[in-house]
Amino acid sequence: MLHRRLTALGCAVASALFAACGGSDAPSPAGSETGGTLVVVVPAEPSTLFPPQVIGTQGGAVISAIFDRLAEIGPALETYGDAGFQPRLARTWQWAPDSLSIAFELDSAARWHDGAPVRAADVVYTFRAYTNDSVGADAKSLLGNIDSVTARDVRTAVFWFKRRMPQQFYDATYPMHILPSHLLDTIPMSQVGRSAFARAPIGTGRFRFVRWDAGQRIEVLTDTANARGRAMLDRVIWTIAPDFGAATVRLFAGEADFLEMVRPENLPQLAQTPSLRMVMNPALSYNFVALNQRDPADTTKPHPVFGDSLVRRALAMGIDRTRLVRNVLDSLGAVALGPAPRALIPDTTAFTQLPYDVAAARALLDSAGWRDTDNDGVRDKNGRALAFDISVPNSSPTRQRFAVLLQEQYKALGVKASPVLLDINALIERNASLRFDSYLGGWATYPGLTGVRQTWMSTGESNEVRYRSRRFDAYADSALSSFDAAKSRGYWASAFQQAVNDVPALWLYEQRAPVVLHKRFIVPPLRPDRWYADLADWKIDPAQRIDRDRIGLGAAGAAR
Repeated sequence: MLHRRLTALGCAVASALFAACGGSDAPSPAGSETGGTLVVVVPAEPSTLFPPQVIGTQGGAVISAIFDRLAEIGPALETYGDAGFQPRLARTWQWAPDSLSIAFELDSAARWHDGAPVRAADVVYTFRAYTNDSVGADAKSLLGNIDSVTARDVRTAVFWFKRRMPQQFYDATYPMHILPSHLLDTIPMSQVGRSAFARAPIGTGRFRFVRWDAGQRIEVLTDTANARGRAMLDRVIWTIAPDFGAATVRLFAGEADFLEMVRPENLPQLAQTPSLRMVMNPALSYNFVALNQRDPADTTKPHPVFGDSLVRRALAMGIDRTRLVRNVLDSLGAVALGPAPRALIPDTTAFTQLPYDVAAARALLDSAGWRDTDNDGVRDKNGRALAFDISVPNSSPTRQRFAVLLQEQYKALGVKASPVLLDINALIERNASLRFDSYLGGWATYPGLTGVRQTWMSTGESNEVRYRSRRFDAYADSALSSFDAAKSRGYWASAFQQAVNDVPALWLYEQRAPVVLHKRFIVPPLRPDRWYADLADWKIDPAQRIDRDRIGLGAAGAAR
């Protein structure tokens, strides 16, 4: 039965791709305001294009092009109420008098890329998928205040909430891309992420999916029949490089138009490449070394090293974060302050950091029973060395350099930290199964501080270190629930202080993230939450349109 269902879905996908290769595949005429191809080079490949399971900007950019939300947050990224939100699949919305429900009326012109109309049943299905345990959606914890979603009629979906909170509208719109129930509701939730749809999705966005050649490229094409109008570009191609170094080489060789991040050592070459320009991207991101508080060999037990808060504090106090950031990032970085980027923290002076103090760190380790009893330079306790692995994605040279420098600084404490390079998908799988000591990672956060529920609160699906603090949870929940701005700021200060004191992670660095873009592209201001948020509005200066094939585009690439 399952095989037939997947076969049927495959036919639907094939039909949509056939339609996508029809008249809309023709390039726009020369001199037109629309047309051309953007080639984005990425140093890692997404594992899926099923929106609830997408993690990382590589997959996030693709699904944002293919799928829509009910409403889109405005450029100010205001998460309170619905001020500034712009209609997408929902044409209008109506709050109940008690503010405990919102009815979204869908745009009657909205269509899936296979031609089917968007229905309220799609919204109901989407909520069910994002909150299903077997799907394991990264955003599930952001939806905890939504009690249910119902279909009032074929074009009206109603969200019902458990309690009044400032971010109710945001919760109903921002975390979820709407999914096509007519293609997915016959597939068991536990298997939909591995279905044909996850490799060839059908959405409602201004771009439609064309192809995914594993390890090589992902391609989308403008949807000329879209209810909101065609995208300005004809197509976008994500070309997949094996690592960041290879991605950089392709960019400077003229094989790509866009790279999401530039490293300090690439700046001189960038200055000598007249066809490229750097655009500052005010990214809402921060990076850290996550410390697993459960034993990888037996998750019912505390981690033999990180289960002790004294050890975690010692590890935080024993590293010079300022020197680390300066050595790796120079002027393109700053020390991270806690479980959120400083741009989102209401008052960065309202809580204090643990000091860099090697002597105090050594004293803490002594008091915790970790001493070098055999004079080999590594502390031990009950026959176990004070040693741990740091998992590092092989696609990030920046994180690899941080890991090596951390290893060197920890030697002075009698701590053996060993970097382990992993493919990004292998690292994600390892983290999900808790089979790690620590990992050097980061979060590109949602607007506001709502993402804290997802990443560091006890119930968060992305709380991979299993940080459990009733105080942190209570402070953060009070901050998110308060309609009083001053009280909310106070609660956040207490929450961040708790996270600094508990050290569920070593808050390491924030990277100023300039992107590199070919000068012929005209782009709106990049949104801090997602550089690709307005990708459909990117366009090419007609006077700078080039005419050549690249990376195997064939005849279709002539519109570049």
